[in-house]
Amino acid sequence: MASLFRTKSVADIQATLDAAEKSGGLKRTLTSFDLTMLGIGAIIGAGIFSAIGTAAVGEVAANGTVTRYGAGPALVLSFVLLGGVCALAGLCYAELTSMIPIAGSAYTYSYATLGEFVAWIIGWDLILEYAVGNAAVAIAWSDYFCSFLRVFDIHFPYWLATSYRDVAAAHPERMGELPLLFGHHIAINLPGMAIVALITWLLVIGVKESANVNNAMVVLKLAVLVLFVGVGVFYIDPANWHPFAPNGWKGVHQGAAIVFFAYIGFDAVSTAAEETKEPQKAMPIGILGSLALCTVIYVIVGAVATGLVPYKQLSGADPLAKAFEIAGITWGQAIISLGATISMTAVLLVFQMGQPRIFFSMSRDGLLPPWFRKVHPKYQTPHVTTILTGIVVAVSSTVLGRDETYDLTNIGTLFAFLVVCLGVLALRIKEPDRPRPFRVKWVWFVAPLGALSCLYVMAGLPVKAWERFGIWLVIGIVFYFLYGFKHSKLAARELPETR
Repeated sequence: MASLFRTKSVADIQATLDAAEKSGGLKRTLTSFDLTMLGIGAIIGAGIFSAIGTAAVGEVAANGTVTRYGAGPALVLSFVLLGGVCALAGLCYAELTSMIPIAGSAYTYSYATLGEFVAWIIGWDLILEYAVGNAAVAIAWSDYFCSFLRVFDIHFPYWLATSYRDVAAAHPERMGELPLLFGHHIAINLPGMAIVALITWLLVIGVKESANVNNAMVVLKLAVLVLFVGVGVFYIDPANWHPFAPNGWKGVHQGAAIVFFAYIGFDAVSTAAEETKEPQKAMPIGILGSLALCTVIYVIVGAVATGLVPYKQLSGADPLAKAFEIAGITWGQAIISLGATISMTAVLLVFQMGQPRIFFSMSRDGLLPPWFRKVHPKYQTPHVTTILTGIVVAVSSTVLGRDETYDLTNIGTLFAFLVVCLGVLALRIKEPDRPRPFRVKWVWFVAPLGALSCLYVMAGLPVKAWERFGIWLVIGIVFYFLYGFKHSKLAARELPETR
């Protein structure tokens, strides 16, 4: 049992980083501005452009059972609640990433604080945030892309722009539109797969080039949201804000659990630590700066969206474009759809960048096979795992349904945030005198409150999400004992064993 919780000291992790840099590891090119833009690029995406509809309206199963209650116009309170929860977790991330400026994010922090087994669980869990989360973004991207085409009376074939599970769960009445293959209905999310392939190619070429593209997309997506607010505010009908909280605090809580998808991404900044100049200073700025800006934006957009039309009309994959369409702002619908498409392209880029770097760190510790950490000789990017991640995301976007990907991503990400909060406390006990470039004040209040807050938001997710999360963790544990436990470099003393 003791071997399961062996830890790597911060000194050992730094030694690994130094050795990697000497042998030609990842290239340091990113600045604090790049990181802040990467954070905004990852945060503002499918959550605000797509999940906001489900959070406001709620979700009802095909048999009429309420799966989750919607927040209604009180959606703004859901955003405030989540802003507070993520701020607590963000502070903990900022302390750890300034101390441990290495690729791996919560996985590496867990290895240093709570032990190898917990680190593996978090690394496995982060696949839900990055790979499965990106599948959800690809699905939403496809919906907005088709919405944009419809403005010009171009109708993409329905069966080529959706997944079978989405049709069966949300639109069973359209099942007849799907063609038959060997007696079975089929559906393929072709636009989603295509954009994932393009992003994967871009990330193989280089991280700095990808960051430059992301910066341009972030500017454009912010301009679109400014347009939505600036125009939409003149069409607000205050009557649409009544009743403000139709389902009381239960709706606010459960609405927050689904729209939490709008906040995931700020931790993706930490996965780029090895490619950042002066990470001790740049990382906290990137994480906390992007989180603060996005919270303010979300509250304003949520207020305008629920004021434009009755909140029940926001259901669907493209709620902001739909709000403009219902309000009669048809010219704005095209701009919103195009802006959302570009916005979610930025999210795909940042998440697609994060997942391979988690694999990279796990492989370097021996918990995954050596080919997971291969770096391209010319581009200095983890090209093998970048391509592998692209394939998994592309296939998932055409197999999984929208709502189930949101739930799995949310519960996986919240669990990782919870562990990071606990990890800060563990390292304060284990290495209290180690220099901390960024230090959380009142940590014995902030970190436990952050962990409990994450658990509280997780409680708002459906039982089915917990069941799937449990199955996913069991599969991960089996993989660990089949490979990681036997090949751990720490166990083999290829790295100095810590106390």
